[in-house]
Amino acid sequence: MNISQRQNEILTAARTKGRVAVESLATAFAVTPQTIRRDLNELCHRGLLARVHGGAMPANSISNVGYQDRRHLLAAEKTLIGAAAAAQIPDNSSLIINIGTTTEQVARALYNHRDLVVITNNINVINILSGSPAKELILAGGAVRQADGAIVGEAAVEFIRQFRVDCAVIGASALDEDGALLDYDYREVSVARAIIANSRRTILVADHQKFERSAPVRICDLSRIDMFVTDRPPPARFGDACDANEVEVVVAQGPGSLVAEDEHE
Repeated sequence: MNISQRQNEILTAARTKGRVAVESLATAFAVTPQTIRRDLNELCHRGLLARVHGGAMPANSISNVGYQDRRHLLAAEKTLIGAAAAAQIPDNSSLIINIGTTTEQVARALYNHRDLVVITNNINVINILSGSPAKELILAGGAVRQADGAIVGEAAVEFIRQFRVDCAVIGASALDEDGALLDYDYREVSVARAIIANSRRTILVADHQKFERSAPVRICDLSRIDMFVTDRPPPARFGDACDANEVEVVVAQGPGSLVAEDEHE
């Protein structure tokens, strides 16, 4: 189905201005805010825009959105991804969870797991899991990035290197179809690399919009990943790279999840 003329103009405005607001669009087009919200939801569903508080912006510009706004983007999909990833982590195990709005959803889904040792450089993960039964929570030391509660830099890297855990849960800001995991902050990337190097198994969690973005710093490639949990089957090239590196792909689809081994073909 083609987008409407109004939706096309909204999309053009978002790409020109970098961000559009519901109220100003409603005034400009002489329609109700509810109509504009439906337009924005439709454009977001097509992957053309990403919702932020009070409006929307181009999906490939989401790296510039504040952390609180990113939490609301694809929130339902991230919840499904979190539940599917948590289902892969058994009780009585040790794991490291890094920074990210999707990794936080994994932490939420782990709340009722028992006998876990959880190490993280994400203050939000500690807050999410505080008070949950039978867990040891360990927070990395170092400088706190107040924008998102991340602890990054060399102190965090050295802290992580003390451990050897059963599983790592990591996110990424962008995914290249050739199999590269990318991020924006080299300090955060250094921590992510240390997490991967000190884990027996690594689970990557990322929604489908990460394929629409780019970032300048390489975390690693798929040879360092054991499982990829996402909300849609990945693009064909990325799926082929998963096959070549024996990465198990799990597509979260509601109460259950399926292993999408051949979805990309």
